[in-house]
Amino acid sequence: MVDITPIIPADRQVIDTYAPGHFRVSNVLHSGAVIVFPARTVAWDVPGFADLTAAHFAPVLSADPKPEVLLLGSGARMQLLPSALRKALREQGIVVDVMDSPAACRTYNVLLAEGRLIAAALLPV
Repeated sequence: MVDITPIIPADRQVIDTYAPGHFRVSNVLHSGAVIVFPARTVAWDVPGFADLTAAHFAPVLSADPKPEVLLLGSGARMQLLPSALRKALREQGIVVDVMDSPAACRTYNVLLAEGRLIAAALLPV
C-alpha cells in the first residue's frame, strides 16, 4: 500500500491508501469503485471504464455543492474518456480530468488540501 496523505483538516474525506480492489478513505476500507467527495464517500456501482455513461455520474451531478472538477480514476492505467461522454458531463456543469486511479488519489488529496471543491470517481487498480 502507498500512503498518500497530506495534512488536511480532520472533517474532510482523505484518501489514505489504495490497493488492488479497494481504497481506504479516512480510515474506512471501501471495496470496489467509490466516489469521494470532501464530506463523504459513496460506493459507485459501475461495470467498468469502457461501459461508463452519463447516468453513472448521477451522484456527482446531484451533489450539493457540485464539484468544480471531477477526477476520474480509470483503474491501473490511464484511459481516454469518449468525447461524447465528456461533452455530456460538461453540458451538465462537470469538468472531468481522467487519469489512472493512483494519480487521481494523489491529485484529489493535493486539491483537497488547497481547499478546492472537488470529487474523485475511482475505479480500483
